[in-house]
Amino acid sequence: MKKITLLLALFAISFSGFSQETEEEGPKQGWTRGGNISLLFNQSSFSNWAAGGQDNISGTLGINYDFNYVKEDITWDNKIIVSYGLNKLDDQDVQKTDDRLELNSLLGKKAKGFWYYSWFFNAKTQMDVGYDKDSGIETSHGFSPTYLQTGPGMLWKKSDNLKVNIAPATARLIIIDDHFTEFGESFGVEQGKNTRFEFGASIGAYYKVNLMANISMENMLNLYSNYLEDPQNVDIDYTMNLVMKVNKYISANLSFQTIYDDNAYEGFQIREVFGVGVNFGF
Repeated sequence: MKKITLLLALFAISFSGFSQETEEEGPKQGWTRGGNISLLFNQSSFSNWAAGGQDNISGTLGINYDFNYVKEDITWDNKIIVSYGLNKLDDQDVQKTDDRLELNSLLGKKAKGFWYYSWFFNAKTQMDVGYDKDSGIETSHGFSPTYLQTGPGMLWKKSDNLKVNIAPATARLIIIDDHFTEFGESFGVEQGKNTRFEFGASIGAYYKVNLMANISMENMLNLYSNYLEDPQNVDIDYTMNLVMKVNKYISANLSFQTIYDDNAYEGFQIREVFGVGVNFGF
């Protein structure tokens, strides 16, 4: 099943890359910066409503910022993603609905055509405590776990909106607070330890397209196989951000993310956030 999912994901990236129009002009030299801050808001209220329902209010703050550099045959792409959401349901305690902090950095030197020799760095973590929704047991907290990946590879980059990086020699470090491994393994880290080192291959793909006027879709796919243990169990992390603009500041935003990592959970983790958003570009 994982192999089929991997092949379908790679096919989707390849097909979209060759079936859509992309930038044809040469890249702008020097630094280019841009991003946006968004606030998604959802609210429901009921009074004498025969069908029933619970009052609730939720909000999600997100930051998506790119700062890229081009100088002759050198390209350096950087992206910061921050997302944090809370939900209040009737008289229940406030609960976290989203928590993400990620940094991507990709350095490339021109080889030939759309190909570059590359080196990438990726860091993923969260900022607040997380609990299992059924048991209430703490499953994570600020910067625990943290995933770090880096390694050399080859980058195929047609534009800032369409690129694939292949890194066959990727070092990966998982860092976790040792209280999570006090009684057993957690996130693949052995009992009594707080780090796990892996060495394998990774593929990172990015594709952004305007589906129609005022509707854009951003896709990010990351695949990782650990040579040292169960290389057939490919970790998958796919994120899709859909933005449907109403005007300069108002939009409807949909964010969908699915993760497969059998060290964290034996199955697909799925996160979906939808709401009316207030956006500020910077």
